[in-house]
Amino acid sequence: MEEKYIAAIDLGTSKIALTVAKAMGDDVQIIYYKETPSDGIRNSYVFNPMKAAGPLRQAIDQAEQELRIKILQAVVGLPRYAVRQVTANAKLPRTDSDAGITREEIENLKSMAVEQYPIDDPKKEIMYGAVAQSFSTDDSFNHVESDIIGMPSETIEGNFKVFIGAKRQATNIDSVFNSINVAVARKYFTPDVVAKAVLYDEEMDNGVALIDFGAGATSVTIYSRKVMRHYASIPFGGKVITTDIKSEATVTEHLAENIKLAYGACMPDRLQTLGEKSLQIVDENRVPQQILPVKYLSEIITSRVREIVNAILYEIQESGYADSLRSGVVLTGGCANLVGCATFIKELSGYNVRIGYPRHKFSASGCQGILETSATACAGMVLAAKNDHIVSCIEEPLAWTEESEAATEEPAAEETTAYVPYETNDEETPQQETYEPQNDGVLFDTSDFIVPKEERKEKKKDKKKEKPSIIWNFISKKARNIVDSMGDLYENMSDEQI
Repeated sequence: MEEKYIAAIDLGTSKIALTVAKAMGDDVQIIYYKETPSDGIRNSYVFNPMKAAGPLRQAIDQAEQELRIKILQAVVGLPRYAVRQVTANAKLPRTDSDAGITREEIENLKSMAVEQYPIDDPKKEIMYGAVAQSFSTDDSFNHVESDIIGMPSETIEGNFKVFIGAKRQATNIDSVFNSINVAVARKYFTPDVVAKAVLYDEEMDNGVALIDFGAGATSVTIYSRKVMRHYASIPFGGKVITTDIKSEATVTEHLAENIKLAYGACMPDRLQTLGEKSLQIVDENRVPQQILPVKYLSEIITSRVREIVNAILYEIQESGYADSLRSGVVLTGGCANLVGCATFIKELSGYNVRIGYPRHKFSASGCQGILETSATACAGMVLAAKNDHIVSCIEEPLAWTEESEAATEEPAAEETTAYVPYETNDEETPQQETYEPQNDGVLFDTSDFIVPKEERKEKKKDKKKEKPSIIWNFISKKARNIVDSMGDLYENMSDEQI
């Protein structure tokens, strides 16, 4: 059985996530996952291809260097916002009424429904996808796809939900990838692939609403009898929460994001003793700027989350399936781990709520990030590409030499500085997150850690040591070659020593 590689890219409002997997039959192994801050993307769609191309090229270059491969093409997700759904029908006469209906006939019926549906303005809209709702024969109705196959009939009729989006948003994705010479192997309508990566079969059968709480858009996908029945989205997500914190606390957007990740929580009345604490915000010179009470921070976050959840609950009510969700709500996306968010949704809706992580349909040794809620889109696209028999998306590992590696090595910096997060007088935090501050917080100097150039080169040859991930995230680009040679030193240092 031939081994193939799959590269999946999630173009998000706040980050670009790139995943590389090896697939052989049903065996899928994630060998790479990393997130890079994005640009030129708003509400989950690319509005400025030129800005979006830079971070994407950087993410691909980093993956190619670490894996020593060449990415030729990738699967990518379509925007989640500004998508409307319509109903389409198709009827197919059969030549042999006594023979059982085949899967090929079902696929032909799907193609007919998509091709024959009249789009109002083909210059501005395209179809993102179609999902079969039910099938009928001469004398029976309302069958799901698995039941209709094998039934004899003179005709077969199908009802479909067709999802239509803006053509410009789809062509902008092509523009981004064309500018960096990477082909788009396939564009996926991500709500469906995310659901199949997160939800269990019994949930989709009994009725469930999947809320994908992202940075730029929040969507709800409803399943019943294992079929996707309804989809809706709103143009708000975690980014507006960050903007609220930025405005109310008068801090930079980067610091507001860090505060949200480290100390953000819903439901201020349930913070217990933490609600009495305050954060002291300092500038780069360690001069105190202001005090931000944790309870007030929670009130800011809760107010915005309430608006977003109420909008999603309205969409669930409009779907007609509000009373059929016996499996409740599954919450996923980058904001799903906001402390108290799941409990808050349960309180507002009355549904049982669980956090949706990628199901273990693949191995991911050494790629723990792929198991987080923010990686569900990449996980879903990898599994879908495997099932769709997407051809290998990368070339075989490149034969890199020590000379070629040395040619890409950056000049050693004699002295450099970087920033670490702000500090607080509170040792108790509602959650533990890894985040990357940008020029905010307390300044520290790395010049004391510089080692001789020859020693750095020797250590570069030894690939047995891994880079210290936490420190690596906080060090500026110019200092990376310094830290690369100092794994042992950093690993043996405490936070206080640093």
